[in-house]
Amino acid sequence: MVMADTNTAPETFDELAALLRSRMPQLTRSQQLLAERVLADPEGVAFMTVTELARSVGINESTVVRFATSLGLDGYPGLARLCRERLREQAQLLRRFANVESLTAQARDPLELAVAFDQANIARSIARVDRPAWDQTVGVLATATRVHLLGLRKCFPVMHLFGYLLGLVREEVRVLGAAHGVLTDELRRVQQGDCFVAASIHRYSADTVRAFEWAARRGATTVALTDNPASPLAGSATHAFYLDTTGVSVLRSMTAFVTFVQAMATSVAAARGTEARSALLVEEELLDTFGVYYAPNRDR
Repeated sequence: MVMADTNTAPETFDELAALLRSRMPQLTRSQQLLAERVLADPEGVAFMTVTELARSVGINESTVVRFATSLGLDGYPGLARLCRERLREQAQLLRRFANVESLTAQARDPLELAVAFDQANIARSIARVDRPAWDQTVGVLATATRVHLLGLRKCFPVMHLFGYLLGLVREEVRVLGAAHGVLTDELRRVQQGDCFVAASIHRYSADTVRAFEWAARRGATTVALTDNPASPLAGSATHAFYLDTTGVSVLRSMTAFVTFVQAMATSVAAARGTEARSALLVEEELLDTFGVYYAPNRDR
């Protein structure tokens, strides 16, 4: 099947990504593999020849050319051009870290390697944040009736931290999935007017994907924190943020996710203004009353 060219050709990579996600259910399996590769690795596609891209996906070159043309692009050169423009948009921040792998190739200290990769992860992630989407997400998190946060397995600590930080400055924040077997019970509370934030990275948790789709159908504003536009969360997201997870050896780093949620929570606190300050004052009073923190001179 070849997609009919019924839309204006995309002029930016973001427009291309939105078009691919909207058409994904109608694509053949070969086209889906190609679309997923473009969404997940625009940096790699930017400098591949049509032969190299076809070989990497396991399809023939003519399929690649027809695919690009069906998007309204000038064949494969048009597709590669949008991917290269995506790189140029991020160039200012990425330039410092473009050669991080080669710079650390001689290093044997895992700590030095981890620092180098995490610096790159944070810079790349910040570079691709869509600022209007960021501002809208902050607004929703500040004003939604309830905020539901879900991240399973490796993503759970990130969302637990996010829930703790948001809970300091607003009411009705819940981290889901902490207890085994109760996720479906927790999802019953999701309603229109709520905000549902989910985090998942490859290989994506099936429960997270299903819960995110459920929240979207219920009318909640859905925010995805994930690793690339081919993520199954992207299709159900009101707003999606793509964060790098490159780590040392086989380990994947969540440092960029932690940086993101801390910055987001700070922005939400600023957006709530006096309400956030009042909540923090109550929190401090409670901490002092209950002697939560160690104080050497406190009466025993």
